[in-house]
Parts: sequence; C-alpha cells; structure tokens
Amino acid sequence: MKVIDFFKKRYIYFGISLCIILTGVVFALVNGIKLDIQFQGGSILKYSYVGEIDSEEAGALVENAIGKETSCLEQVTQATGQKTLVVNLADYESITSQEQELITSTLTGAYPDAGLEFATSQSVQPSTGARFFKNGILAIFLSFGLILVYVGYRFRKIGGFSAGFMAIVALFHDAFVVTAVFIVFRIPLNDSFIAAVLTIIGFSINDTIVIYDRIRENKTLMGPKTSTEDLVNTSITQSMSRSIITNIAVFVSITVVYVFAQIYSIESIKDFALPMMFGTVSGCYSTICIAGPLWTMWKNHEAKTKLKRA
Repeated sequence: MKVIDFFKKRYIYFGISLCIILTGVVFALVNGIKLDIQFQGGSILKYSYVGEIDSEEAGALVENAIGKETSCLEQVTQATGQKTLVVNLADYESITSQEQELITSTLTGAYPDAGLEFATSQSVQPSTGARFFKNGILAIFLSFGLILVYVGYRFRKIGGFSAGFMAIVALFHDAFVVTAVFIVFRIPLNDSFIAAVLTIIGFSINDTIVIYDRIRENKTLMGPKTSTEDLVNTSITQSMSRSIITNIAVFVSITVVYVFAQIYSIESIKDFALPMMFGTVSGCYSTICIAGPLWTMWKNHEAKTKLKRA
C-alpha cells in the first residue's frame, strides 16, 4: 500500500478550507444572515387556495401593504393535492388583527379566482425566538466541550487534549460549512440549522476517532522511532477508504431524502438535507485533510520546544 503524504500537502488543504470560509463570509456580507421566525420572532399565516399563485409576487404585495419583511412559499399536499400559501412575517412584534385582515384582503384582491381561505396563524415572541437561538448555539458549543473532554481522555496516550483540540478545529470547519450553505442558498437559520450542525459534528468526530484509533495502534506497531509525519500519513491512508465509502453511503442516503422532500415540497426536510449533503463531504474532508495534519504540526512544535529547552 502506497502511503499518501497528507502532511506535505497540508497547505493546499488549508488553502481550500480558507477559500470556502472566505466564500461564506462574502455571501454573508452581501446577502446577510437571515433568521427564521423561530429565532427572530414574527408570525406565520397559512391560506388554502386553488389554481396558481406566484409566491414571490404575493410576498411583495403583502410587504408593500403592511411594511414588514415578508416571504411566501407554496406547499402542496401530494395525497390530496391541496395547496397552501404560507406567509412568513419576520418582525420583532406579533401581527395585529388589523394587519391580518389587511393581508387577507390584499391577497384575495390580487388573486380573486384562487378561492383563498384563511387556515391558521402562529406567532413567536422575539424573546422566545432569541432564547431558542441562544439555547441552540449553547448546545453546539456544549457538544464541542464534551467532545474535547472525551477525546482528551480516550487518546491520552497520543497527546490527549492536543488531539481533541485539533478535532474541535476540524469540527468548527464543518459547522462553518453547514452555516455557509444556509447563507449561500439563502435558507433562514432555523431548527434545521441546529439539527444539521449537531448531526454533522457527531458524524465527523466519529470519523476522526477512527483515525486517532489507528494512530494509537500504529504508534505501538511502528515503534517510538517513527516520525509523527509517517505515523499520521500511514494511519490516514489505512483509514481513508473506510471514511470515503462510509461518507458516500451517507451522502447518497441524504440525497435521496432531499429529492423526496423536493418532490413533495417538504421545506423542513429540504432545509435539513441540503446542508447535510455538503456537511457530509466537509466532514470526510476535514477528518482526512485537516485534523491529522494539524495534530502533526502541533506535535512537531512540541518536539522542537522540548529540544530547545534541552
């Protein structure tokens, strides 16, 4: 088996990651970061209708009528064919009854043949939305902390917390990729965002732990005189096919879920599956190309520091 020199090519991998990060930052500056009503607060109105309605046009009409940021989307129940127009009003105050009546009259006036009928409404207070968002972010950082403790203890024979810290850096990379997908595709951050990030964190750290296990085993098999570069390169090469095959299987599964959600217009599943597709690729990439080379750099730095002190 030919050993691939991942450490030698580390700056190429780091450069690719930096480009991805910069792309996400640019899109965030240009498009902004949108929060869903679940996190920002606001109201959701649903209308049943028949025929055709341009959801973008409907959103613009409602926004002009009440002066609040509005987006509309169409949902279709495949079993019955029933169509629903969902009006999302992101605002720091709940909608009033007068505004609701104005929205209804605006839509019925613009689409008199659609048979629009008000179905349901839902409001989320800004304080409640902010608390949901804060708790979601707290859950992500709490998972980072628990992973650091777990990896630090389990792999204490190969550096412990240094291995854990580099794994966390790779996980931050994956979390940012998932966030960038929401920003680039202009998906408002919602509960699907928290779910996608936590899922990718769990999936990616599992891959990283497999490689750390192989490093720990090879450290005994290859002997103490083996350089850290050779140890890590050999371990990643031996584990790479497993990681790639596993990630391909997961990617295909998530793609099927996304296609299903696209066909049946299930927005919540689409918002979860699309970032997961990118996150799966990122998790495989960061495990192979980021965590290992970073840990090698850390160990080389420690060795040089000890040599200087001696």
